[in-house]
Amino acid sequence: MGRHVRRPTAFDRMIEHKWIQGHKILQIQPHGAFTVEDFHRLAEKIDPIIREQGRIEGLLIDTRDFAGWKSFVAMISHFRFVHDHEKHIQRIAVVSDNPVLKFMPHLVCHFISAEVRPFTPGEYSEALEWLENSG
Repeated sequence: MGRHVRRPTAFDRMIEHKWIQGHKILQIQPHGAFTVEDFHRLAEKIDPIIREQGRIEGLLIDTRDFAGWKSFVAMISHFRFVHDHEKHIQRIAVVSDNPVLKFMPHLVCHFISAEVRPFTPGEYSEALEWLENSG
């Protein structure tokens, strides 16, 4: 039997996403610089799940290919997206080898209700396990 292979869209190349454990954990991996449209498209992917389930247990953000924002407006859209969605996410794991991004969870935990924890790329499995066992 042939397998249907979904062709990646422009959004997929900017922010790849994959649901783990049904729709309990969302893994995202940005590629390149964020645009305003990236956050609109990401909201279209997760908002229906949040409406259905009430929350997402975990978010794994793999930032190894993160290249910042295309514009100041894109950065503001990112902050607005976080503000609108963070209360619906129990835990956030940030996988990064960038020293600034590894420090970010320690800073943002003061502004959001989700538990945030940094992991190195070599700790990817540990990050996923931490999210899967969020209780």
